[in-house]
Amino acid sequence: MFKSTELYEKIKEVNGDAIKWLITNSCFLYNLSSEEQQELKTYVIRDAFEYHFENNVYYREQCEKKGVKPSDIQCYADLVNIPVIPVSTFKSENSYRLLSKPLSSIEHEMRSTGTSGIPSVARRCDETMDYTTIGLYNSYRDMLKLSSGAGLCLCPSTEEIPEMGMIKAFNWLAGLLDTNRFMVREERFIPEEAVSQLKEWQGKFTRHLIGPPFLIHRFISFLKATNTKLELDSGSMVITLGGWKRFTGAMISRTEFNQELETWLGIPASRIRDMYGLVEANFLAIEDEFNQKHIPPYIHFSVRDPENLSREVADGETGQLVIFDPIARSTPGMLLTEDMIYLRTDNDFSGRNSQRMQYVMRAPSATEFGCCAVNLESKMSADEQRDECPVTQ
Repeated sequence: MFKSTELYEKIKEVNGDAIKWLITNSCFLYNLSSEEQQELKTYVIRDAFEYHFENNVYYREQCEKKGVKPSDIQCYADLVNIPVIPVSTFKSENSYRLLSKPLSSIEHEMRSTGTSGIPSVARRCDETMDYTTIGLYNSYRDMLKLSSGAGLCLCPSTEEIPEMGMIKAFNWLAGLLDTNRFMVREERFIPEEAVSQLKEWQGKFTRHLIGPPFLIHRFISFLKATNTKLELDSGSMVITLGGWKRFTGAMISRTEFNQELETWLGIPASRIRDMYGLVEANFLAIEDEFNQKHIPPYIHFSVRDPENLSREVADGETGQLVIFDPIARSTPGMLLTEDMIYLRTDNDFSGRNSQRMQYVMRAPSATEFGCCAVNLESKMSADEQRDECPVTQ
């Protein structure tokens, strides 16, 4: 029997697409031992490092300054030495220098804007879009098993905000369902319309709620204020993405969030699934039925000491997240994020062997907090205040 690394190399030898083989075989990868996964990640990430080193002048200069080249990466322990790019670089006015492919090859741009108002721009070529789309749908199917039902999307549609990464991810997810409705129009959310739509679908479809936590929380607050209890379906899910910190800085309690969803919609915690992602990366870490976020096994998370970013902390210890995303072809997928996380070491009951993450907070060095959801909530709140207190001439 071939080892996973041998299969990977054999596919490359016959000019096959080894990356597509990886992202379409997550069940196979989840069944590998941790040692086998680490060995395979070393091969894949080293190849990605070599690709960007050879094709990206800016990145190669960063590597040469640190004295690191692809041939230096010989084993899993060497991955920590690969130079990384701070995600803040994607906000710079000359972020085009991050491209490892010509600007003319870029097919799509995604953006995320936090409290600074300066967008992070992630450019993707056709190859990266192929990998991202295949990998994302594979993750949705593997972790959520959705293929039917109706999606009540408590967010704008991509028609209104086509470049926002969070909305694009929700739109892809909604595409798995039989029908959907996007309930935020012109940055206005009317909860009565959401209740009406759920009642219209009753008995016709399994009903799912999709959206950032702040909008799901707003909907539940309306149900509480009006004493409106809804009983969704046995297969209904609530799927969130976008962070739990509001634009005011207040946190939404996940424990209370789960309890209120069960009380007002009849959804148990096992059917409430949060997702983690960045617009600069090409994957989502999605919760399983035990509310544990799994990192796709072809993606690698390295958790660093924020006081010494060249040093990894032990699994279970909180540190600053570095992502190695080998499916990124347009720009280097070696990313220093502004997020503090830890890798879980408790029991995994899902049967999937992979890294599992727990988000903690923004890094102390972060110059802003926020993401697509924070920016969206801020805009919606500003618009609502103007509606309540119109300026008179």
